[in-house]
Amino acid sequence: MIRLPFFLSCNARESGTYEIRELIMKKVLLASAVSMALVGAVHADEHSGTYAFDTKGAHQFVTFKISHLGYSWLYGRFNDFDGEFVYDAENPENSTVNVTIDTSSVDSNHAERDKHLRSEDFLYVDEFPQATFKSKRVVLDEEGEADIIGDLTLRGVTKEVTLDAEMLGHGEDPWGGYRMGFEAETELRLKDFGIPMDLGKASETVEIIISVEGIRQ
Repeated sequence: MIRLPFFLSCNARESGTYEIRELIMKKVLLASAVSMALVGAVHADEHSGTYAFDTKGAHQFVTFKISHLGYSWLYGRFNDFDGEFVYDAENPENSTVNVTIDTSSVDSNHAERDKHLRSEDFLYVDEFPQATFKSKRVVLDEEGEADIIGDLTLRGVTKEVTLDAEMLGHGEDPWGGYRMGFEAETELRLKDFGIPMDLGKASETVEIIISVEGIRQ
């Protein structure tokens, strides 16, 4: 029998042990990667879906803010609106949102002013009782926030606008449902939508803030 020198024998054993360890490590890493992929897919499926706005619980707001002559801020909201969004957790860029607003529900906490806002000078609700938003695409930034680009139709005029949106959270509710919430904002020029009333340079634009909570269907 040929005996290897001691140091060669040790090297052979160490090499074999290293190869076995490397093989085991590769198997462990592969199993971990597969496990993480499966868990990720399950988690994605958990909150993907179609969500209807919570109109019953009124956990939704469309508010606006506009300067009054440059001296103060006027705040208001639309009390009646509905919509839904489809969230794709694996590919958020494929998500969509649709909103319909009853323009006659405008509420600035002043009856006479609201009457004026509903008139032909502003929203002209007799002729255009609804405003709608329909998304066309979603663009994500590095921080996970999204630009939702879509068509806004207001006072009979359709323009492409961008909503700066942020997911606020999602999860199960106490009533056995699953909810998800977003907040988004944009700025509109009144004249872009054919609103003729001129309140001066400080009041040429209006800020829109949308906060919605959807219930998965």
